[in-house]
Amino acid sequence: MTFPAQPISPLDGRYASQVGAIGNHLSEAGLNRARVHVEVEWLLFCASNSLFGTPAIEDADAQTLRDWAAAFGQDEIDWLAEKERVTRHDVKAVEYLVREQLQRMGLSSHAEAVHIACTSEDVNNLSYALTIDAAVRDEWLPRFDGVIEQLRALATEHRDQPMLSHTHGQPATPTTLGKEFAVFAWRLSRQRDRIASVQPLGKFAGATATFSAHEIAHPGVDWPALATEFVAGLGLTWNPLTTQIESHDWQAELYQGMSHAGRILHNLATDIWTYISMGYFTQIPVEGATGSSTMPHKINPIRFENAEANLELASAVLDSLAETLVTSRLQRDLTDSSAQRNIGVGFGHSMLALDNLAKGLREFSINADALAADLDGNWEVLAEAIQTVIRAEVLAGRSSISDPYALLKELTRGHRIGASDLVSFVDGLEISDDAKARLRDLTPHTYTGIAGGLVDRMP
Repeated sequence: MTFPAQPISPLDGRYASQVGAIGNHLSEAGLNRARVHVEVEWLLFCASNSLFGTPAIEDADAQTLRDWAAAFGQDEIDWLAEKERVTRHDVKAVEYLVREQLQRMGLSSHAEAVHIACTSEDVNNLSYALTIDAAVRDEWLPRFDGVIEQLRALATEHRDQPMLSHTHGQPATPTTLGKEFAVFAWRLSRQRDRIASVQPLGKFAGATATFSAHEIAHPGVDWPALATEFVAGLGLTWNPLTTQIESHDWQAELYQGMSHAGRILHNLATDIWTYISMGYFTQIPVEGATGSSTMPHKINPIRFENAEANLELASAVLDSLAETLVTSRLQRDLTDSSAQRNIGVGFGHSMLALDNLAKGLREFSINADALAADLDGNWEVLAEAIQTVIRAEVLAGRSSISDPYALLKELTRGHRIGASDLVSFVDGLEISDDAKARLRDLTPHTYTGIAGGLVDRMP
């Protein structure tokens, strides 16, 4: 049996409603819309600067051209698909589309100025830069920022909630839940700044980036200055030294930053999954949802598991792009062309993960009783505090105890002890009364240092 055409990627099928907005930018249609925009702006730039003998274009006609480019839609998508079957070249099809629009507007005399002195990559690299930059700022960053804001809110809400730490999976010096959320908010905020600071570059210098065709067809002008002006007019920064292609280093920096951020988010997902399994967090039932097809009691942490999988896929694609795009044989090969068609795949999986994390962070509550029970059951974590106070007493000349660490190790390692055991132990120590009083008052619930105050250092 043969099915009607089906989406191969779940991003275009099962999860389309969650990530479909990225297709406005990182799709073939989004790229072609940007290509039309670049071709129109280059034509108007040539006309306004009398380059290559291009006739001037009236302001009203210029606005009509820009409005047409901005309204790029299904009719243009279909026209380009049909034309590319003949041209077998996507950028050439775009050139013909712009020429046809000029003919409709009675501007056929300007047709030869369309794509003049350009290699395909002059248009492509600018178009990719525009679509990637828009995708980051309009779609990806807002969703990423939303997760950071949720973490900040959780950190503030649970600023002083004591919680047993687990280093190497074993009970360790207590912390606060808020401080642990703040750690992730801080880490992600740093990466956010790194990602947002990446500057999209644009190349616009001809077949091998020497302005050869420009110079021979229109000598005596400052082509680097004009290229800088044109690229800046698109909202990008001109890259003055390239081969036929823009070198893609800025893209590699962006994808590496996004991948790094994704690995921090992966760490967040695995930590929350673990806290759920430990009973520290209780999942809130979703009306009508099924956790298991056979075990009715289950509420599975699927948001965080889905996020893990999609973050791994996103990093695989983004890392591959970062590695592939920075290499091009001699002045040009086509490895980047095939690779860049998958930029949307990396973004899509990353955005799907962010969507699941955002939902997951709203679907659990804190089990304060479980947190308290674990603290009450692990008084031995105060051994660090006691041996450190003894050391300070020895250094101050108020005690002659030898090797406090070994003393506490003998008392606590591999043993469960309680409050009364530690009080009796402290009472028998050769330390000052003030030090004894501080240690007697200490509990696993209060041994959190300044964890709550550190939350206030979140950006």
